[in-house]
Amino acid sequence: MLYLVGLGLGDAKDITVKGLEAVRRCRRVYLEAYTSVLTVGKEALEEFYGKELILADREMVEQEADSLLKEADVCDVAFLVVGDPFGATTHSDLVLRAVKLGIPYKIIHNASIMNAVGCCGLQLYNFGETVSIVFWTDTWKPESFFDKIEKNRQNGMHTLCLLDIKVKEQSLENLMKGRKIYEPPRYMSVNQAAEQLLAIIQNRRLQGEKPEITENTICVGLARVGAPDEKIASGTLQQMSTVELGAPLHSLIVTGTMHPLELEMLKLFSVDSSSFENNVCQRTT
Repeated sequence: MLYLVGLGLGDAKDITVKGLEAVRRCRRVYLEAYTSVLTVGKEALEEFYGKELILADREMVEQEADSLLKEADVCDVAFLVVGDPFGATTHSDLVLRAVKLGIPYKIIHNASIMNAVGCCGLQLYNFGETVSIVFWTDTWKPESFFDKIEKNRQNGMHTLCLLDIKVKEQSLENLMKGRKIYEPPRYMSVNQAAEQLLAIIQNRRLQGEKPEITENTICVGLARVGAPDEKIASGTLQQMSTVELGAPLHSLIVTGTMHPLELEMLKLFSVDSSSFENNVCQRTT
């Protein structure tokens, strides 16, 4: 049996009872280590679960999945995922491979950022398409995610922006020379995401457009959701470029049209209450 087990968002104790029982009866336990991170390390998880964990990076999961699945054909194997098992498409691929090989599987769900963002007070059914904001480079500055945020906002919907994670990435030089030398991990902050959005807004104006999103659009920055030191800040996009939210992981929400209750909740986390006075669209139903 292959078990895909969600670990939740905080620390070792966020695993469900059902998930912990599955982990403890598995012969081999893999920890997916590239789509997200917990606030504690591998050692803390091993101590709590009572199991040795095998780190599974992107290369292993995407290129060596068959060897992992062959083990699941002869014994119970657990694949641990921060958040919920289906928070990333890679894990759907793992299930499809298992089915093709005739290996039974079981999904054990948990909280993910996709539903935990409700902690800021915005109602989950008012969110539109989720987008990912990637790190720009000197030569690659995509803007397609901005168009999706604008479309959501035009429809009155909020947008959850998942921020880029770079784990076990190689520099272009090392990649071209085939050297297995990896760059230090990088995690995009709310500040960096906001700065890229502000740059796009300026670019669009230079092209004669009037962007749906401006420096004064109300946004929400979230850090370490589900952890004891979770932090939430609400304010304008401009304010999000300077707000201090600390260590990763961060997420950013660009609001759409807000219900009065949503607005009252966001004010609990405001960087500056005056941000909400003149520029907030509301709905009454």
